[in-house]
Amino acid sequence: MPIILPPIDRRQFIRHSLALGGTAIMAPSALASADCEAVRLDQNRVALLSDTHISADSDLVYPGTKWPGSPVKESEHERVNMANCLTQAAKSVIALNPRPANLIVNGDCALSNGKEAEYKEFLRLVEPLRAAGITIHVTIGNHDNRKNLWKSLPFLKQEHMGVQAGVIELPRVNLVLLDSGRKGALGGEQLNWLAQQLDERADKPALIFSHFNPYPNRGVRPINGMRDGASLLKLLTKRKHARAYFYGHTHEWQHDRRDHLHLVNQPAVSYYFGKGHAHGWVDMTLTKMSADLELNCINPKHKQHGDRRQVIFAKQEDIELKTSTLPQTRR
Repeated sequence: MPIILPPIDRRQFIRHSLALGGTAIMAPSALASADCEAVRLDQNRVALLSDTHISADSDLVYPGTKWPGSPVKESEHERVNMANCLTQAAKSVIALNPRPANLIVNGDCALSNGKEAEYKEFLRLVEPLRAAGITIHVTIGNHDNRKNLWKSLPFLKQEHMGVQAGVIELPRVNLVLLDSGRKGALGGEQLNWLAQQLDERADKPALIFSHFNPYPNRGVRPINGMRDGASLLKLLTKRKHARAYFYGHTHEWQHDRRDHLHLVNQPAVSYYFGKGHAHGWVDMTLTKMSADLELNCINPKHKQHGDRRQVIFAKQEDIELKTSTLPQTRR
């Protein structure tokens, strides 16, 4: 099953924060104030994050636009502080009313290769979300080390270790979280498991999540697709109730379609590869007819902040993923 970080109360929040060697990044009084406002948790609202890339050093900044073959000039690289990005994302999620009951981090929690110190800092930064009543689900990315992450979670039971895949059953949809590992491969056993889970739950739309892009990236940075991406897409396109595949890894907000299947490339919360590109998280609202997606940029002045997309759940094959004029999301 996927790694799940359950909600905690304020006392646990303070105690855990001190145990993790830091101070609370959101004052207990602020959390108390939020509680007094009786903010409702919405099972039909999910916060989608990916590629947080947290370092053990909360002050570290990273030039995401600097990579082999980057067209950006050496003097023009753009740097971000990853810890600040995750802090800002957490604050904006907590400020929602109603709040999402669930939040997914779709791989690459850590910056380097999944050091224990990186997960210690990651867990410290997401504790305000858990103290706000939100359940966090984590998938594995190529920068993650599952064994080091497990060590950081003493409540994790032995049977929860191994392949981090599972199903989140929500009132209107099923969310299926997959484990594409560090090398971008699901493997035959997990693909068979996925087919079984989808076939047993054909009564509701299914949205599938995994870290890796299923085919070579079409964005700014050339990145190979997952090893068995073609097999995954074949499996999903055979099942009309599998409506979308969400992935991270390329650090770019992109959209595509294969038959009825919508392919949603989540932006990174942390650094981005293209100069001036958006980074942030996605607010997903689930209705009976669709998954309504809204991009929340770390910089609210970014031109793509508030960009909206819609995944329709109807079964007509000619429906496309489209930019929609939706009512303004309540906050």
